Amino acid sequence: MANKKAKPTSAPGKAGKTRKDKDNSKVMPLAECDHPELEPTNDEDEAPLGKRLGQVMRQHRLHNHLTLADVAGGAGISSAMLSRIETGAATASFDTLTRLVKTLGITFSTLFRELEVPQGRAQHIKARDTMEVVRSGTRKGYVYRLLAFNQGPHKLFDPFLITMDHESEVYPRFEHPGIEFMYILEGKMEYRHGNQLYMLEPGDTLTFPGEIEHGPEKLFNDQVTFLDVIVYGDGKPG
Repeated sequence: MANKKAKPTSAPGKAGKTRKDKDNSKVMPLAECDHPELEPTNDEDEAPLGKRLGQVMRQHRLHNHLTLADVAGGAGISSAMLSRIETGAATASFDTLTRLVKTLGITFSTLFRELEVPQGRAQHIKARDTMEVVRSGTRKGYVYRLLAFNQGPHKLFDPFLITMDHESEVYPRFEHPGIEFMYILEGKMEYRHGNQLYMLEPGDTLTFPGEIEHGPEKLFNDQVTFLDVIVYGDGKPG
């Protein structure tokens, strides 16, 4: 019986599926990619924020010749937890992050500036990376989510997504530099600025100088959510 001819693996002139790499300068066979279902990328900015923060903190720790135990002890956490934070396996709370930067002898300005966002690039914060912070005078019943992070030596603005509920034990009063802008997303509340009271409902905005004492006066719903942006003008140290 005559031997059958083997079928060609591809038609003449077609070397199989290919795709161009990112600089479009050469073609690489699909089979050579480590993960053919994913587009190759070398963009470190795509890594979660927690992992990138951990990398910056590790660089500072090594630069200062500090051990995991040195920094973990100063921050009040275990060496194992610090190792997980540095590798991105765990995310530090705002309080822990505050203690870590203090132990490393750096500021938040330095930490976020060294995330290596090139000048002129937009800062894209994924929902998973917004940071819950505690603002002075607020505790139970308040959730502050910081929506962007300082990228320079002077902080120009602070954008928050704030949620308040009836568990709020007291309604705080604030005074700070700059101009504050509020946009109500959900719920109804009475808000005080100086001697004036304003009834705020979804879609309402309120803009005012932050140097005058201000804060919530009364909630009319179980929960109130609003966007709050404080603009510092010429900037204040981060």
